[in-house]
Amino acid sequence: MVLLNGHSLTLDDLRRVAFDRVPVGLASEVAVGVNAARAVVDAHAARPEPVYGINTGFGALAEVAIPADQLAALQMNLLRSHAAGVDAPLSVPEVRAVMTLRANVLARGRSGIRLSTLEALLALLNASIHPRVPSRGSVGASGDLAPLAHLALVLIGEGEVLEGDGCRSVENSRAFPSSVAPEFSTDRHPSPSLPALQAAGLSAVSLGPKEGLALINGTQASTGVLALAVLRAMRLTPAADIAAAMSIDALRGSAKPFDARIHDARPVPGQIAAAANVRALLDGSTINTSHAHCGKVQDAYALRCTPQVHGSAREAIAFAHRLATIEANSATDNPMVFAEEGDIVSGGNFHGASVALAADTLCIGLAQLATISERRIDRMMTPHESGLPAFLIRDSGLNSGLMMAHVTAAALTAEIKTMAHPAAVDTIPTSAGREDHVSMSMGAALKAARIVELLTHVLAIEVLAASQALDLLAPLTTSTALQSAHAAVRAVVPTLTVDRTPAPDIQAIGALISDGALERACSLQLS
Repeated sequence: MVLLNGHSLTLDDLRRVAFDRVPVGLASEVAVGVNAARAVVDAHAARPEPVYGINTGFGALAEVAIPADQLAALQMNLLRSHAAGVDAPLSVPEVRAVMTLRANVLARGRSGIRLSTLEALLALLNASIHPRVPSRGSVGASGDLAPLAHLALVLIGEGEVLEGDGCRSVENSRAFPSSVAPEFSTDRHPSPSLPALQAAGLSAVSLGPKEGLALINGTQASTGVLALAVLRAMRLTPAADIAAAMSIDALRGSAKPFDARIHDARPVPGQIAAAANVRALLDGSTINTSHAHCGKVQDAYALRCTPQVHGSAREAIAFAHRLATIEANSATDNPMVFAEEGDIVSGGNFHGASVALAADTLCIGLAQLATISERRIDRMMTPHESGLPAFLIRDSGLNSGLMMAHVTAAALTAEIKTMAHPAAVDTIPTSAGREDHVSMSMGAALKAARIVELLTHVLAIEVLAASQALDLLAPLTTSTALQSAHAAVRAVVPTLTVDRTPAPDIQAIGALISDGALERACSLQLS
């Protein structure tokens, strides 16, 4: 069980809840802080003085006073009016991540929610009742209001839940569902929430003062999407190193650019790690030793600058991981309750600027992996660069080989580059100008998640091409580690001898990358 206290949730904890459906509970100390904050809210609600979010309207309507006998209706109306999301819903793992993050924020005791309402949210999660949360509708300030409102509606017996989500418990605790696996179809079949609550033995919640606002005011939708994208991106960096090492050997590139002394002279941690990985992956290759005295002075940048480019992507991922972890354990409500002093104070922690910047940085870093991978694929397609048959197939002309697989990689890379344009530099004032600077964190996070999917396919195409190229170099052999990676590929994708449809091959290799099987096959401790 993952126990929430508002301070120590890790992204790995989040992964286990999102994908493995590990149950979630509250740490023993949480009740004290939550109940103390609630007492402050109840005290303010009993007074005539206006306090934002308790007895006033919201946003540009903050100066509108609400009578005491309408405070419950105020919170219900808040959820209903703010559930304005559109487009495809978030995936089940993303919804589970969002629910966990929101519960963790509430557990900090700065929201003023009742303990029973927080426990009801966790009961939904543990019963695998997943609200249907449309992916579009948030500008990332005042938090992710629309997505979180759709989520919170289910607590009060309204809104919709997802049925037939096709998600399963992942047996391997390191694994992620493949973005290309059919059992993780994105088709969703929504149904009303109340029957789902009743079937699970749960009751709809009647909200008290400030509780509706406490459920929706924060960055947890964009943070949840970002956090899962970061975790999946972390799986892609060793896969990118494996793909690069296979391509470098297939193109008979030099191992000298991966000399540790070069990278120690520019001590970027991600670069050092990437260089060490490629160096270890190439160690023992007879292909490499066969051209040791070929007379070539330098390889193209796409080969010899692999550590520098892959390293920069690692740094971007690390930056996004750090900010996502901080955000996962931050109070992002407005107003915030400080039970120690009995104060309720309005502020701006709901603004998703840091989440947007983290997501945009992740997008740019992953774009680097895509662009250099595509260049290596191109070199393997070109006979005067590779010394191999055109498009990596014998009798080319009659056969087109992997020509169109490269075209697909180029198309995906172009799309990735377009999505790498930062969302955080934009802002559109909302709420009659009251919310005059917004973060666009949700858009940034959604872009990052999409780029992860597309990059998986690009790397799969590189592995497909490099595996074919290594076959064409026989009887020369690559290193033991890369032979094992090659064998894992050949277990699901046979050598190309005559033209066949490449799409299933790309999907099969993408699955190897997504669930970590390609990395595990190498039997090396890759950084």
